[in-house]
Amino acid sequence: MSAHADSLLQTAIEGLAVPGIMVGHRLISPGDECALLPEETVSSSCAKIRRASGAARIAARELLASAGCEICAVPKATSGAPIWPPEIVGSLAHDSRVAVAAVAPYREFANIGIDIEPAEALPIELLKIIATPSERSALATYVYGGRLLFAAKEAVYKAVADLDRKFLNHHDVEVDFHKRRAVVRNGRTVELRFSISTHLLALAFVRRTPAVR
Repeated sequence: MSAHADSLLQTAIEGLAVPGIMVGHRLISPGDECALLPEETVSSSCAKIRRASGAARIAARELLASAGCEICAVPKATSGAPIWPPEIVGSLAHDSRVAVAAVAPYREFANIGIDIEPAEALPIELLKIIATPSERSALATYVYGGRLLFAAKEAVYKAVADLDRKFLNHHDVEVDFHKRRAVVRNGRTVELRFSISTHLLALAFVRRTPAVR
């Protein structure tokens, strides 16, 4: 196991097991900011933010290489979302310690989203903001359920933002962890996978509808 990897988190990632989607991570390390290519400009001058962005792109480039893509920049669009090679959909995220990336083939997935959060409780005042009444009643089943819900909704937002072009409030997404899915206010259903280990990880994805023949 690499010095830049968390073995427990890696095991949790492998447990997500969505065929076609590759997920990777990297422990944010001094010098990772140097991995940013010129096209991957980060507006913030904060070293921690630049370091996390660099770590996320190191993880992304490793996944892209595994997918058979040439090494390339992963710049940001004006929306802040990463720009991927045409044949790829993907997502990036980080907390204070770990950066994660996920990629999948465009021909199979309309879009994907990923989020990572520390394994700790969400402040109760934030839980009231993000959780619908039905979600709150189901959260006791899960360790750190409130923060896991937050991660799931963040992942869903990333997965649908470029598809629907709609601003979403937290209550515009209803998460059902038991069914491993979320429903957006426009009726779109998004599949979910999640894991609880040293960190909380949520993966959201929209499969591409096969062409009707």
